[in-house]
Parts: sequence; C-alpha cells; structure tokens
Amino acid sequence: MRTMQGAALAALLALAAGTAQAESTVRFWYHFDNPDNPVADLVARFEAANPGIKVEAENIPWNSYYDNLYTAIAGGNAPDAAMVKLFAQPRLVEMEALEPLDDRIAGWEGKADLQDDLLKINGGPDGKQYYLPVQYVVSYLYYRADLFAEAGLQPPKTCDDFAKAAKALTRDTNGDGQPDIWGFGFRGGKGGYDHWGPFVLSAGATFEKGGLTSQQVIAANNWLVDLYRNQKLFPPSAPNDGFQEIIAAFQQGRTAMTIHHIGSSAGMVKALGDKVSAVPVPECNGGRWTSYGDESLAVLSSAEDKDAAWKWIAFLASGDANVEFNKATGQLPVTKSGAAKWTLHEKRFVDATVQSLPFAHSLPAVSQTADFVNTVWPAAMQRALTGEITPEQMMQEIEQLYAP
Repeated sequence: MRTMQGAALAALLALAAGTAQAESTVRFWYHFDNPDNPVADLVARFEAANPGIKVEAENIPWNSYYDNLYTAIAGGNAPDAAMVKLFAQPRLVEMEALEPLDDRIAGWEGKADLQDDLLKINGGPDGKQYYLPVQYVVSYLYYRADLFAEAGLQPPKTCDDFAKAAKALTRDTNGDGQPDIWGFGFRGGKGGYDHWGPFVLSAGATFEKGGLTSQQVIAANNWLVDLYRNQKLFPPSAPNDGFQEIIAAFQQGRTAMTIHHIGSSAGMVKALGDKVSAVPVPECNGGRWTSYGDESLAVLSSAEDKDAAWKWIAFLASGDANVEFNKATGQLPVTKSGAAKWTLHEKRFVDATVQSLPFAHSLPAVSQTADFVNTVWPAAMQRALTGEITPEQMMQEIEQLYAP
C-alpha cells in the first residue's frame, strides 16, 4: 500500500514540477513615445493564446534606453526580449547578448508575409540573423504648407532651395526685434543625426579614414552650422532640442520645417490638418541621404526560456498583431498583409516615405555606431552649434571614433 501511495505522491510531485516548468515569464523591454502602455492588449491576447507564458512588458524612456539595456546585460539582469535598432546590433553581438534566430525564422510560418528585403537589411555583422523586424520608417521633410503658401514658396528640392525658404520663413512677428518663427526645427539632441545627415552625409561622406574629413564634407558641415550660428534660422534651443521639442515647435507654428518620419504624421494632422505636408529631404551637395528608421525585436541570449521569448516576438511581427503594434507606434507594419489594409496615414506621408526609399540609408553596422548615436554625435553637434569647437573639429572627432 505504501508503494502505491509513494507512486501516487511521486506522480503528483512530477505533475506539480511540470506545471511550474510550463509557467514561463518573458520580460520584454520596449520604448514608445506614447507614455501609456499600448502593448497591454497585445500582451493579453498573447497570454490567452499561450496560457503557459506570462509577459512582463516595460516601457523604457528612449533617452536612457540603451544605457539601461547595456547596463542590464553587463549586470546579468537583461530582459528576455527587447526592441532593438540596427545601430546597436554590432555591440550587442560583441557582448554575446543576442540569441541567433536563423533556425527559428526559417521554420516560422510568418516569414513569407514579411516585406521583401527586411531580413536582409537587418542581417547581423557576422551573417547570422539576430533581429526580427517589427516596424520601419524613412525620414522625410515636414513643412507647414500654410506658411509656405503665405510666403509664396514651394517645398525645397535642393539645399539652396532649403536655405532660401528657411531664411524667408524666419520672422519677427511681434516686433521685438527677435525672430519668433524660425525656418527649420533642428534636433541637436539625441536622435538628431537624421537631421544632420541629409545636409552633411549627402556630400559623399563615408565612415572611414578620410571619409568624414574631406573638403566637401567639412564644407557641408560648415554650411549647416552657419545656418544656426550666423544666419539664426534655427531656434536658439536647437542644440538641446529632442523629439518632443521639435514636434511641439512645428505644431505650434514656431518652425516652418523639420525632419521626422511617418510616425509623427497622425499627431501632425490632428493638430494641423491640411496645414502640414511632407516631401523627401532636399538634394544636397550632389547627393541625397536620409535615415532608414528600423525597429526590430531580439531574444537575449540570457533568456531563461528562449522558446517563450521567440513566441512573443514572432507574435508581434505577425498578421493583425503587427498591425495593432504599429497603430500604437504610428510606424509602418513589416507584413505584406498589414500593408495591404493600412489606413493609419494619409497618402501624402506614405508617398513621401516611398519616394525616399531609393536614397534611404542605415548607419554603419559596427560597434562604434552605438557610441556615435548615444554620445559622440550629440556632444560634438552641440559643441559645434554653440561654438565650443569648429564644424571641422566636430567631423574630426566623429572620424576618430570610426577610424582612430
């Protein structure tokens, strides 16, 4: 009898152990400009379909996102899955922080629905696939159609057009002798390299020895800094302005142009209606450059249950879930099926995105790019704008990062 009782007890203990093992928690980090928690409904849907998995989703502020992520990885407290950008991939690979996804993607039924070439664009520096795309955008020029019409201007097609328009649109409307409307809202804080790139990287710049300090590239950077320092065509706050500041100034009519992507269009239209429109960034220095904006998902190599973490990110990159995710972010779905029924953005913003794709670029897929984005570019740009260093010294500092 004791043998039967012992067997029953062992079976119960085994069942309990199996139940505990089946209950997995996926810690997921992401960053949305929206301070609410727009992934809550997606978490509920996923958990209902996967009752053995719980998702703890945490919205980390963008300005500290990668500092927190790198610190968490180094400290052994990394999330199980996270939103990630291409610039961070080389460093994360060097840290051995990412789980290769090649086999999982190859056997994933959602692969055929991904937009063509996105996996190729997101490929790792060693040829492996660590990222699963979840959304994408391309930066373009927003302009205040009402202010342009009042001034009898057309949206700029070249750098010369841009400078002339910015000068015409920088005005003192209250008679105090100082401008209160500026031609362009420049983002000098973190994330602003995609404001700088169209005017400077378009001059044939490459991230290698001599590629950022050629005479043409330095002249382009001098030209851009001069628009702020001497011509006063950007707001005085430009060296420190981030996303929130440039968008607010544009919507309030304090700037006539700025650069961002389709993720801002819904808020723009809500605030301004037909007073806002968009075109590709101008052609400058004989070339064109605009930023390909990516967001992908990754499974961290330290994840306790990698299968559960993969299920979660694959869910976010699939079908209706991907559409709902991108409705929350305001960016574009990565699925063909989602794009076919996409109605979130007005046609003029979609057109500006598509027209910009032929000259859209991502930053170099090397470990230095993380420092470029987070520290080197913002610090050097701010110091150049305030006159602490020259535009040429700024380019030398950036080149030193990539080609010491």
